[in-house]
Amino acid sequence: MIREDGAENDVSRRRRPRRKRRRLNPRVVPVMFALLLFILIGGFAAGRFLYQKYSPSKEMADLNEYFGLESDQDMAVVVNQENVGDMARLIDGKVYVHVDTVAQYIDDRYYWDATENLYLYALPKELVSVGVGSSSYTVAKASQDEGYVILRADGSDAYVALDFLQKYTNFTYQYWEEPNRVRIVTAFGSKDIVTVQKDTAVRWKAGIKSDILSKVSKGTELFVLDEPEEIDQWTRVLTEDGFIGYIRDSKISDIGQKEETAPEFTEPEYTSISKDYKINMTWHQVTNMEANNYLLNKIADAKGLTTISPTWFSIADTDGNISSLASQSYVTYAHQQGLEVWGLVDNFKDGVSTYETLSRTSSRQRLVNQLTAAAIQYGLDGINVDFELITQDCARAYIEFIRELSIMCRINGIVLSVDNYVPTASSDHYNRAEQGVFADYVIIMGYDEHYSGSEEAGSVASYPYVEQGIQKMLEEVPKEKVINAVPFFTRFWKTDVEGSVTSEAIGMDEEDVKVQNNNAEKVWNETCKQYYVEFDYDGSTYQMWMEEENSIEEKMKLIKQYDLAGVSSWRLGYERSSIWDVILKYVN
Repeated sequence: MIREDGAENDVSRRRRPRRKRRRLNPRVVPVMFALLLFILIGGFAAGRFLYQKYSPSKEMADLNEYFGLESDQDMAVVVNQENVGDMARLIDGKVYVHVDTVAQYIDDRYYWDATENLYLYALPKELVSVGVGSSSYTVAKASQDEGYVILRADGSDAYVALDFLQKYTNFTYQYWEEPNRVRIVTAFGSKDIVTVQKDTAVRWKAGIKSDILSKVSKGTELFVLDEPEEIDQWTRVLTEDGFIGYIRDSKISDIGQKEETAPEFTEPEYTSISKDYKINMTWHQVTNMEANNYLLNKIADAKGLTTISPTWFSIADTDGNISSLASQSYVTYAHQQGLEVWGLVDNFKDGVSTYETLSRTSSRQRLVNQLTAAAIQYGLDGINVDFELITQDCARAYIEFIRELSIMCRINGIVLSVDNYVPTASSDHYNRAEQGVFADYVIIMGYDEHYSGSEEAGSVASYPYVEQGIQKMLEEVPKEKVINAVPFFTRFWKTDVEGSVTSEAIGMDEEDVKVQNNNAEKVWNETCKQYYVEFDYDGSTYQMWMEEENSIEEKMKLIKQYDLAGVSSWRLGYERSSIWDVILKYVN
């Protein structure tokens, strides 16, 4: 290189070494490209995997599947805060609920007669009746029209319009379509709620991958529901429009309160007859007309007796007719002695089905009318219902009979009392609580702890058995309506060498004869609060848990302790005269 002055540049005089370029091996290029592509694809897949794993699902649930809807008329039923799983019907803009749903969740006072296609409701002095397919109904035989079909049948199923039920039952309801669902509120008051803090979703299950039931916006209030087991970060909720699902805790406020207010509604008042004295009643077993003539002798020593209940009436056939042993002279004499007469009706006749009689409205009402007519004819003060061995299948018809009989008794000023076994789970279907609403008195037959068919010998009415029965009854029926019945009998038990157990019912005087004739010793049992007797004879063992003045007094102490309405006794003639002095100490 020559500078401008003609001198040669020193740098140009030095030769620079040339750098050697590295060339990639042609075989390496595809490998590197493939590796880069693999990294890119792997990163994309990993990102997609992480996104799918940790991002919320946007899938909407199949709401027909969620609610179990199978047809356009099907309607899911939410009662208070529970999807009960039953199906209602949406027809012509009216919501119709299955009669079983009504009985279980809304008001079990409605009665469906599937045989005669009638739907009934017992008011204090009137019976409401609706027929299938009709827009009209009757109240005490007066017809009224609603302008829509009240009761619809679909095969063996029946559905009633919610609008009609609101005439007699206090509840609210709201329904929505697409999907069809109705929410019925029967339990009013303060409810736990949360408020949505950010737009989010209520999901079918607890988890971000679960399908969405409903999208909820900020400010929406949701009811908080109980969860069988705690689930972290999720809360089970009910939306205002009937969806039950889960929402993330991070999207909601702390729990607050909201009032669900009952509409204005006047509950029917089921009034009762209540005596201003303690009842001292006894049952008089009358098996034929001639037995009525012995009333004078039977009650000669009965101090303080207020009421007598002769066993006069029985269901005679499944059409609801009754057989009667009633006597006008009996009633007249009893009244002269200051006694009220509560005629007893039983269901003991062999071959007559109680279920068939009571489950048909026509035969049930015939029974009610005949009993009422007999009470009026003979001037009875009361009717005592002694229906036993009621089955689960018969239970609803039985309590409907009590309701309908109470209407006629209330109209005519007749006392209605109902006999019950000592309360146990096996007799819960007798619906003692409902008896306590409709009947004037609910009687505990405080005996038969051990009975003729028992497999082992034992007391007829031990102290713990009687007290537990009273306590259980008082959980369901107010004390001013509860009468406890005491036994005037015991059982004389025989256990033979082969272990076979038999017994006979005997009265108080005969108990003493058994003790004296066998030189037996009476030993007071403090647990049973009875005298216990045991002796052997001719290879067999004989036992008695005696009912006499001391045991009866212990039971009377319970009646006073729990401030019951009074006492009854089974049966007149088994007692000795001194028993009345004992009873009188506690009911006067």
